[in-house]
Amino acid sequence: MKDSATQTPPEPYARLAVLGAGSWGTALATVLARNGRHVRLWARRPDLANAINADHRNDDYLPGVDLPPALGATSDLAAALEGAEAVLIVTPSSTLRQMSQAIAPHIPAGIPIALACKGVEKRTGYLLSEVVAEELPGHPVGAVSGPTFARETALDHPTAATVAFPFTYADRLEPRNSPAARLALSLSGGGFRPYVSDDLVGVEVGGAVKNVIAIACGMMSGAGFAENTRAALITRGTDEMKLLAQALGGRRETVTGLSGAGDLTLTCSSTTSRNMSLGFQLGQGIPRPSCFEGRPVVVEGEVNAVSVTDLAHRIGVPMPICETVHSVLHKGADLRAAFTALWARPIEAEPAALDLSLDHPFPDLPLQFGDRTP
Repeated sequence: MKDSATQTPPEPYARLAVLGAGSWGTALATVLARNGRHVRLWARRPDLANAINADHRNDDYLPGVDLPPALGATSDLAAALEGAEAVLIVTPSSTLRQMSQAIAPHIPAGIPIALACKGVEKRTGYLLSEVVAEELPGHPVGAVSGPTFARETALDHPTAATVAFPFTYADRLEPRNSPAARLALSLSGGGFRPYVSDDLVGVEVGGAVKNVIAIACGMMSGAGFAENTRAALITRGTDEMKLLAQALGGRRETVTGLSGAGDLTLTCSSTTSRNMSLGFQLGQGIPRPSCFEGRPVVVEGEVNAVSVTDLAHRIGVPMPICETVHSVLHKGADLRAAFTALWARPIEAEPAALDLSLDHPFPDLPLQFGDRTP
């Protein structure tokens, strides 16, 4: 290892492209622009790009938030990517493969790509970084993930997140100049504080699974239960994250950090989260087509409930909370019956190393749904 006095000073990326002008993409672009980076925000709709440029606002997704005057938007993908030293993709996970194919002609080899969307691809069971690596070989691929609500981030509330990329041998020799470190420096400023990780698998698994667990918390909160129930789901949901991350080659300790337990706790704590909000409405008995007042809101956990559980089946990882959410959302299971069955599963050990399973003494005793007012 070189002496610190002789190491090359790390440099943040000066020019970046952020693809996706929803709430989170706009918030990340705001952070970068506020930090003095040259950032171009790509919006799918020309009218949205024009409004951002003219009004310095994105009232479709972040109403009432003033954006930095230096933040420029465009609906031209080639223009957004021109000269970019790093790219952040913040489009829905279900469209990531198509987005990767679309940018391929416009991005030189070697440009780092960081994903700020979360999930597992439904058809293949790939983590999102694997989707990008398949479509865009020759690019370092990482992720930005953590307990971050877009509006608070855009308003510069103190916020922490993880920037994760796999480290090459060269990165380990000069970690300060790795893509993860340089992107973290680019994002650092004001209230935004990134941390650097080399465990991309662990970070991605945490981001994908937490959305499903948040729907479970919302379902039970909407059904009238309170803090005991939510704490149980968060804790056991964290264990499901750990099991899946470890099975895929990630580290269990990553799941206890910002991108795992931190993100899970935030997402399960407020109906500001679309995942928590969807679950809450379903728990209240609102039919899925009527949730969000009938608006077509994209809820990542709804898609990931399928892809995460399918992946878990393929590699033999038990994920009963995710299975329960999947059964309610996609198999027509009754919410009350599904969660009653979850609670009546065989008694297990904690820690799992005890390898103990006991039949539940009252497997048919239903949970007491209804008015939970003390």
